[in-house]
Amino acid sequence: MNFSGEYQAKAHRYTEVIFGKGTTFKAGTIGTIADKTAFGYVKKYFEERHIPINRAETQRLAGGCTGIKRTTGQHPGGIIVVPKGREIYEFCPVQHPADDPNSDIVTTHFDYHSIDQNLLKLDILGHDDPTMIRMLQDITGIDPTKVPLDDKDTMSIFSSTKALGVTPEQIHSEVGSFGVPEFGTKFVRGMLVDTRPTTFDELIRISGLSHGTDVWLGNAQSLIEAGTVTLQDAICCRDDIMIYLIKQGLPPNPAFKIMETVRKGKALKDPAKWAEYVALMKEHNVPEWYIKSCEKIKYMFPKAHAAAYVTNAFRIAWFKVHEPLAYYASYFSIRADEFDSECMIFGKEKVKNKMKEIDLQGNAATVKDKNMYAILELVLEMYERGYNFLPMDLYQSDATKFLVEEGGIRPPLNSIPGLGTVAAQGIVHARKEGKFMSIDDLKIRSKVGNSVTDLLKAFGCLEGMSQSNQMSLFG
Repeated sequence: MNFSGEYQAKAHRYTEVIFGKGTTFKAGTIGTIADKTAFGYVKKYFEERHIPINRAETQRLAGGCTGIKRTTGQHPGGIIVVPKGREIYEFCPVQHPADDPNSDIVTTHFDYHSIDQNLLKLDILGHDDPTMIRMLQDITGIDPTKVPLDDKDTMSIFSSTKALGVTPEQIHSEVGSFGVPEFGTKFVRGMLVDTRPTTFDELIRISGLSHGTDVWLGNAQSLIEAGTVTLQDAICCRDDIMIYLIKQGLPPNPAFKIMETVRKGKALKDPAKWAEYVALMKEHNVPEWYIKSCEKIKYMFPKAHAAAYVTNAFRIAWFKVHEPLAYYASYFSIRADEFDSECMIFGKEKVKNKMKEIDLQGNAATVKDKNMYAILELVLEMYERGYNFLPMDLYQSDATKFLVEEGGIRPPLNSIPGLGTVAAQGIVHARKEGKFMSIDDLKIRSKVGNSVTDLLKAFGCLEGMSQSNQMSLFG
């Protein structure tokens, strides 16, 4: 289950209310030593003692260290539930994370797979989509659950840019799905260009294809390109297999078992069993391409999961088309960790220059720059649609959220590179007590240093403010 990241901790605590005190535990994880780390350990051990050792012996000893427990952690969303009347100690020990006996979190000492045969695990995950939908509702007052899922304009952005009022050349993309969850990455945009979906069902299929492993690349994509199948007939979600096989006349039980084998990527792992299944499928006129496609699959997404993701994505896309300022403000607030006001809020030329700069680096671009590129694409799209950023303001900018105002979006203080969230919150907290008399007053009340005031100066937030409260008598 996916909850808003801001609400996730509450959802975790609520499991104790449902199942009873002392029956729920955070799932523990075990971090092991990787082969490269083990190699480093062995090398260092012999170097420190000045003992000569050859590479083969280093590798042999490193092999003995690889996979040994190094640290324990906690699963980001897993909750283990113990049946009533049983004790967790019947299954495994428990511990406080980081050996802090005062923390109220208790985790299982083993990783889940050691005990997954006999205990239930709930996955209560944190996700950005619900947080974003909530923020869109707060800004616009529109209930996201009332968004029409058959809206023609929203549907069109998955196959063209027309509804956004821009051309493909302006935003360097043939589709308008930048920043739409599940459909914004370069990989999925490529799939949209290949398939040009026009129905909600096709969006669910694309979501299934993009979440699977070896389901699209070298599989469905090639079949669609060759004209063997259409998107409608390709295997996209695990449910497709069972439904298709039953339709071909296979009994439900083997149809289900074939689906389970394929979705786990086990088709070719048990050749004898798979040969049986292939014979059964051929008996019922299942085409050769279908069987070959099944054999390539390593993992498949369930259709209900894809449908839930696409429903949320479509709601967010609706706001992108019909409530653009609210959409961009929400996206930049929640999903744009690499937002950099220096190159983003001063017009589209600066944005284009930064994009060129990252393009020129090619594969040598840092992870930070690659993440920033996705945000730059969205900022450029916003400018091309005719919307702008308002200047940074010491009294009107929020600490962390982008605000929708008359005439544009006002960036938060923490979007200034180098100005952290704690400093931004300090300033917002201090300004509630009244205007700052001087730069020194701002520093004392907000508990920030020279580096922060220098950054604010560079962004024009301290215009007309004197350095100190004292007036010079001898001017």
